[in-house]
Amino acid sequence: MGIRWRFLLILVVLLFGIIYTLPSLPGVKNSSLAQFLPSNQINLGLDLKGGIHLTLGVDVETALKNSLIQLGEDIREEARDKEIFILKPLLTKEGFLSFSLLKSSDQEKLDDLLQKYFPMVRVIKKERSGEQLVYVLAFKEKYKEQQSKMILDQAVKTIRNRIDQFGVAEPDIRKQADNRIQIQLPGLEDPDRAIRVIGKTAHLEFMLVDDSVGLEQVKQNILPPGRKIYYLYKTLPSGEESKQPIVLIDTPLLTGEYITTANVAFDSFGRPYVSLSFNARGAKIFERITGENVNKRLAIVLDGKVYSAPVIQEKIIGGRASITGNFSTDEAHDLAIVLRAGSLPAPVKILEERSVGPSLGQESIQKGVFSALLGGALVVIFMLIYYGFAGLIADTALIFNLILILAGLAAFGATLTLPGIAGIILTIGMAVDANVLIFERIREELRQGLTPRKAIAEGFSRATLTILDANVTTVIAAIILYQFGTGPIRGFAVTLTLGILASMFAAIFVSRAIFDWWLSSKEEVKTLNI
Repeated sequence: MGIRWRFLLILVVLLFGIIYTLPSLPGVKNSSLAQFLPSNQINLGLDLKGGIHLTLGVDVETALKNSLIQLGEDIREEARDKEIFILKPLLTKEGFLSFSLLKSSDQEKLDDLLQKYFPMVRVIKKERSGEQLVYVLAFKEKYKEQQSKMILDQAVKTIRNRIDQFGVAEPDIRKQADNRIQIQLPGLEDPDRAIRVIGKTAHLEFMLVDDSVGLEQVKQNILPPGRKIYYLYKTLPSGEESKQPIVLIDTPLLTGEYITTANVAFDSFGRPYVSLSFNARGAKIFERITGENVNKRLAIVLDGKVYSAPVIQEKIIGGRASITGNFSTDEAHDLAIVLRAGSLPAPVKILEERSVGPSLGQESIQKGVFSALLGGALVVIFMLIYYGFAGLIADTALIFNLILILAGLAAFGATLTLPGIAGIILTIGMAVDANVLIFERIREELRQGLTPRKAIAEGFSRATLTILDANVTTVIAAIILYQFGTGPIRGFAVTLTLGILASMFAAIFVSRAIFDWWLSSKEEVKTLNI
């Protein structure tokens, strides 16, 4: 490639580098120039911009129990279609599913049904009780492991959907061992509200009210089997929240996993509530529940709190329901967000919460930038003193390299963290390292008696392979760091990778182009200041 074409390519790359770097500089974003520049800019990480760090624990066992209960209802419905009648399935203290087959003579038919339609369960035991046969079922271990992984994956996806509603740039959300999820949210303006929305399980359940249990029994905590005391929350005219005990049959008839949409609506008095729609399967289940329990109260339970318990007047067709609870508009909006993004498949608990203030982040930026400038200045001075004119060329390539790194971070919307700044500082040293290899090789060729023109050609030719070999292995290590590291480590890996790619281009292509331009401007070169 001719010198003119090489310099044209360098100018084009430099122009794009400056265009993508400018929006990230202070004062440019809000200036008149910003409308002509790309919207992409470098995102600052949690340690630089401030924000919150959370570690959540996911209660996978509870989710598996809920799935087992719902599976019991599916077994009962499928058996009824085959004229096999079983009593309502219940969850045992050990976490198994138990139900009674009314006619033991239907045992073979029920076994065939379980094997054909429900291969994910295993029969732990069968016990005869008069004419009835009691079945105890549990999930197979392999299926349980698959479901556990799916529950954790779904929790990560749901949390990500909720965070996207806040417009957080580059959130870091990842699974950890022991059913934990790590979340880093840089730059949140209202971290407390985000914690409420993220940590809200939004585990929605529809459960029947047992009005046969009297108040005295509730006070003495004497309840029939399968019953549990919950609390119905109401907001008084004074604004205070009151709660009254309510006894529910502690077996969810329907959960929020079947919700497709959730929106804020207003009643005739202008009070906000949340309107829900179910998918086809959820609508079918809801229709069956309301049809079987006309004139009974159906409690709407969200994260263990009863928001309302209306009486079912008739079978509800169409799969629509509503949650009322004297919400404020913001509360109804937040509830709709978490339900629309998907209820978490299992309850979550905040195990760790850390906040990083913007002032601490600003101090980190100042120290990081100062260290980068100081390190760069020392490198520039050293190269000028040690290599003379060649050092000036290396310093020019170094500035070009830094522009490309910042442009790359902005173009890809990458997050710059404090370790990322460390990666840039490391790259400054590695950028001139390639030039050092080339210059030392040129010196060696000059000592062997080659002319400067031939020494430069040989120096670049022979050092290039060594540079590529060293940098490719470093890029592989950076890719592994990015794949398995957490937020700050990934930030380091990104800046390191961009820095290596930019430094190879600057050292091999840009430096060689400057040398060739200098040589072409002279008829004969007898000495070389290197």
